[in-house]
Amino acid sequence: MKPLVAIVGRPNVGKSMLFNKLTGQRLSIVEDTPGVTRDRLYAPCEWRGRSFDLVDTGGIEPGTDNQILAFMREQAEIAIQNATVILFVCDIKTGLTASDYDVAKLLLKSGKPVVLAVNKMDQVGHTNPDIYEFYNLGLGDPIPVSAVHGHGTGDLLDACFNFFPPEEEEEEEEDVIKVAIIGKPNVGKSSLLNRILGEERVIVSDVAGTTRDAVDSYFENSEGKYRFIDTAGMRKKSKVDDPIEKFSVLRATMAIERCDVCLILIDANEGVTEQDTKVAGLAHEAGKACIIVVNKWDAVEKDDKTMDRMREEVRRDLSYMTYAPIVFISALTGQRVNRLFQLINYVNDQAAMRITTGMLNTVLADATQRVQPPSDKGRRLKIFYMTQVGVRPPHFVCFCNDAKLFHFSYQRYLENQIRTTFGLEGTPIRLTVRQKSEKEG
Repeated sequence: MKPLVAIVGRPNVGKSMLFNKLTGQRLSIVEDTPGVTRDRLYAPCEWRGRSFDLVDTGGIEPGTDNQILAFMREQAEIAIQNATVILFVCDIKTGLTASDYDVAKLLLKSGKPVVLAVNKMDQVGHTNPDIYEFYNLGLGDPIPVSAVHGHGTGDLLDACFNFFPPEEEEEEEEDVIKVAIIGKPNVGKSSLLNRILGEERVIVSDVAGTTRDAVDSYFENSEGKYRFIDTAGMRKKSKVDDPIEKFSVLRATMAIERCDVCLILIDANEGVTEQDTKVAGLAHEAGKACIIVVNKWDAVEKDDKTMDRMREEVRRDLSYMTYAPIVFISALTGQRVNRLFQLINYVNDQAAMRITTGMLNTVLADATQRVQPPSDKGRRLKIFYMTQVGVRPPHFVCFCNDAKLFHFSYQRYLENQIRTTFGLEGTPIRLTVRQKSEKEG
């Protein structure tokens, strides 16, 4: 296992800014509102040739009554339990506060190694004497840093590095399937992830919009190894005025880009909404393997035809995704959640399938014999051959005499013939048409 460094501290001391500086990416939402980082956020990092994971936590607000802040404290505590080293961030501008003392007490109780960082030391070559009061926390030497400018971050990482266990041969994560859980707000994405992980990893609350960051969670079972990316629920564009929300839509899009398989969650009570079609469209356009997951199935009044009717509705409303398998689950009761793993493995393999040029051209010959290629003004489309040029999604190129004659409906017919022969269930197919003269052929 890679070492894990958890960044903790009370709200608004600059934890997310420091996280972004250390990871070199704008992964964490940075906004001047206390309590913007709500969930733990992971990112891989490297220092002195050693890989480790960095986790940004919500600010610890000791003894709070506010529901979200209480959740954030729980999240931070889970991160502390799992951490190799804790990076405790304080703020020179506000000085030492009662909350800092409370957080320090919590950290000392955990028994984990703690590195103390005093942030917002933005002036170079001048040590603010106020830093000395931080010795009162009993956590050793405070390290002055500036998350904005990056001063002191090397010293900070060196201090963390000293607590890393000796390096063992760390396994390559080649066989880990990355799965993004996407869908509109309040459809049960976090509940599903918690059901799978069996721990309160993600904040679940019936306030829409509580998961703001995409959170990575590693999970392994007899079916395989998975990295789940829980994304913030995507809202309609008109409702995205809050700049924090804007980041979250971007985050969900980035999560789709990073994953191998998308689980598209739909609320069984509402059916497919206009927003669901947009969310699914993002995954389809990105060429990702997809599974349509109808959640909250336990809450639906059912007769023996309900599932068939719902399946027809989904197929009609997401007509461009006929390739995606549909599964009916309940994250609340756990009904059919275990079936997801076999499906994830299956669609992941389908998306990575390679088909030889010989086999493709046998299918092509058969298809063109069955349905003549279209013609226009006496000129008929001639397809010379077809070859596969890529996977995830499977990408095929057709070489023909005249691309203008290659009508969309004929492309779709060929795509269906390929699917009938080779399956390719759960993955979109890309078909590119290239024109070459018969002399070249």
